[in-house]
Amino acid sequence: MKQERPRIVVVGAGFGGMAAARALGSAPADIVVIDRQNHHLFQPLLYQVATAALSPADIAYPIRSIFRRQKNTRVLMAEVEAVDTMPPQVRTSTGALSYDFLVLATGSHYDYFGNDDWERFAPNIKTALGATKIREKILLALERAETETDLSRRRDLLTFVLVGAGPSGVELAGALAELMRYTLAHDFRSISPRETQIILVDALPRILTHFPESLSRKAHQRLESLGVEIRLNAPVVNIHDRGVQAGKHYIRSGNVIWTAGVKASPVGKWLNAETDKSGRVFLAPDLSLPGQPNIFVIGDAALVYSEDGKPLPGLAAVAMQQGEYVAQVIERRLEGEATSAPFKYRDKGKLAVIGRNSAIADFGRFRANGFLAWILWVMVHIFHLIGFRNRFVVLFQWAWSYLSFQSGARIIVATKGLLRKPVAKIAPLRLQTSKITEGGESQIPRNRSSVHSSAF
Repeated sequence: MKQERPRIVVVGAGFGGMAAARALGSAPADIVVIDRQNHHLFQPLLYQVATAALSPADIAYPIRSIFRRQKNTRVLMAEVEAVDTMPPQVRTSTGALSYDFLVLATGSHYDYFGNDDWERFAPNIKTALGATKIREKILLALERAETETDLSRRRDLLTFVLVGAGPSGVELAGALAELMRYTLAHDFRSISPRETQIILVDALPRILTHFPESLSRKAHQRLESLGVEIRLNAPVVNIHDRGVQAGKHYIRSGNVIWTAGVKASPVGKWLNAETDKSGRVFLAPDLSLPGQPNIFVIGDAALVYSEDGKPLPGLAAVAMQQGEYVAQVIERRLEGEATSAPFKYRDKGKLAVIGRNSAIADFGRFRANGFLAWILWVMVHIFHLIGFRNRFVVLFQWAWSYLSFQSGARIIVATKGLLRKPVAKIAPLRLQTSKITEGGESQIPRNRSSVHSSAF
């Protein structure tokens, strides 16, 4: 028997799905939010989990708690397996669910460009689990280097390669450089910041290509001042457990992290719809599937063009505006209105942080870099965190890290079987630890001769 009220199913509780479901809180319909996780994750701060500045709980919030006061909304933890249009239903791991309107906000995942086996050697930070694994990989490398006497092996342990110079790669590189600088200087006795090497590689001619070239150049300079080596026009052709082949150079490293391009979730396959090479679905102006006006796709899986004819980037702001727009379209349909104005994205600006006290901000005519942009970045991210507790905890953690130069989440959990390799001789203590100036700069110069790449 058909339900008395229309049912709106929202698949995915990321930024887009969350925005759509919350905007439908007063709609005369039953809302069902489906997600394979039980929490909403604030992905822009995952790099801080990976570098031990925050714990996963600081940037995640239970989905059921978010909707506890939204009485027309039910949350279902399940994984979507298929979508049917006749009859209209979503098939999940817990059974089938019919719908009158369907909003697909399933996001994306990192794309290894047809080399999925690289993921074994180069994990990514798309999920809380992935960020936690990277954190443990980084911290274990430091612990192993502390007792390693073979200089070649020690260099491999202290060399970190990030593949992809978009926002994720740049932010992670800056945070990782500062982790090495402050943590190694104070907490370790055999290794020092001058022994570490952080290399950011990308196939494109500059970093942060979605930003104006002037801001990209500022970010490039800031990263280099932190000791990050940037290699551009260097497409990665191979990754294994001993290093990376990037362009003409082979980089030996035991720590490779993937921060390159993303690919849409399999929404196009579910709907048997036309997609671009990244899996994003071609849509009607109102973000509905052509020929299926009751099915909408938003976020990273949607191919939507801006006024200048370029595809909208996979940003949280884009997904949130699309979610709010689709909620308005559905409410109008429920009220009997058949048409809606096309979706139009309002660009409110872009931000990227590059280490301590430094960021870049692009708000169209207003552009900023340095400390002012960093303050704006902090304010925007704190504002968009869901839940008062999360805002307070993150703000406190940042304040503590800023004043104490310490990371509060340097915990290694999965150590069983990882420390069994015998060490013939413990590496000696260094006679003089590096000193940190008031400005945060290490007084020990970086040893550029430790760069171990060669023409291939």
